[in-house]
Amino acid sequence: MRDVENPVVAWSGRGDKYTQEEIDYIVEAIQNADPLTQGKYQQEFEDNFKMQMNVEHAFATTNCTAALTLAAVLTKVGKGDEVILPAHTFAASAIPFARTGAKLVWADIDPETWTISPESIESLITKNTKVIVPVHLYGLMADMQPIVELAKKHNIFVVEDAGQSPGASYNGQKAGSIGDFGCFSFHTHKNMTTLGEGGMLTLKDPDLAKLVPGLRHNGMRPYEIERSNYWQPAMGNVDFDWNNIWPFKFCMSEPQAAAGTVQLKRLDSVNTERKKRADKIKAACEIYPELVFQKEPESYGHIYHLLPARYDGVGNGKTRDDFIERMAFHHKVKVIVQYYPLYRYPMFQKAGFGDANCPNTDKLFDNMVSFPFQRWQSDEQIDYQIESIIETLEFLHK
Repeated sequence: MRDVENPVVAWSGRGDKYTQEEIDYIVEAIQNADPLTQGKYQQEFEDNFKMQMNVEHAFATTNCTAALTLAAVLTKVGKGDEVILPAHTFAASAIPFARTGAKLVWADIDPETWTISPESIESLITKNTKVIVPVHLYGLMADMQPIVELAKKHNIFVVEDAGQSPGASYNGQKAGSIGDFGCFSFHTHKNMTTLGEGGMLTLKDPDLAKLVPGLRHNGMRPYEIERSNYWQPAMGNVDFDWNNIWPFKFCMSEPQAAAGTVQLKRLDSVNTERKKRADKIKAACEIYPELVFQKEPESYGHIYHLLPARYDGVGNGKTRDDFIERMAFHHKVKVIVQYYPLYRYPMFQKAGFGDANCPNTDKLFDNMVSFPFQRWQSDEQIDYQIESIIETLEFLHK
């Protein structure tokens, strides 16, 4: 495999770096938390997250996949049901619902915003549709109003996959606050991270919220009976939250929760800084119509988790691969592609989910480029990246 040797601008697996103040607070949690999981730091993180995202209930989890798994369980989706979601997303958006035995139905994306198309969703709804999963991709929210209206009309759950979009907004509403459930990721790539892994589940229904602590932690709960001694009959009780629904172990550690609390404090400023940088790169390239960036409609708040674009070089007889090759091996800027349509993967094909009618999804992936976009990149690296993009576009015109 050809790779970029000694890149000037690398593609990093780390979206941000901790400040010294944040490190000090995390170390405090490491030294003082007792226990080191599910304690006061987790409660602080969940409480602050609820306030900042304007949600009723929030539960920290090991990762976003865990949050999606809990959402799938709480919707009681299963065999005979259908789940509509985009194929232009990370595989974790789909796997928790496939695991239930439900049928995955692939919706196409909007050709300009690259998020799930409400029109495509509407054409796919059947009497068996139980869940819609709009994915807020690259930091931009899906068009939620028509999606929620469709869901209410047909009595369908809406599970927002906000893994890439904590702090993003739509008509003044935060990601994860509109649907029945919101699922967030604090993975190392994201705008905020809880020591490399972590997630959050948000939900509206107070009765369902009461079930989450047990489902998140092996059905653990205190005894409801009055006990003569604290050790009798055992330290704690274990029971089903729902009959025959086996619980999981999706608990976040206290140092992770401490990292979440301190990162949450500067999330808005980080998101604003990322948008300024994205706007700078986009403005520098706007005279080149063959390089198209994700459209940010009015009243949306894009947080630019990533910076993808579509290279339409057909008029010049060039392809996306020509663009990446020039960027990678001439300029040493490691550009990548994402996300492979899920219906093209062997796993989903073997499971019977290989059929799709998603021309916009196919066109985007086959022409996609995604630029290095770590917050900690220097201004000099951003300027060099802009110069490299422009030189590459000019070169491919020849």
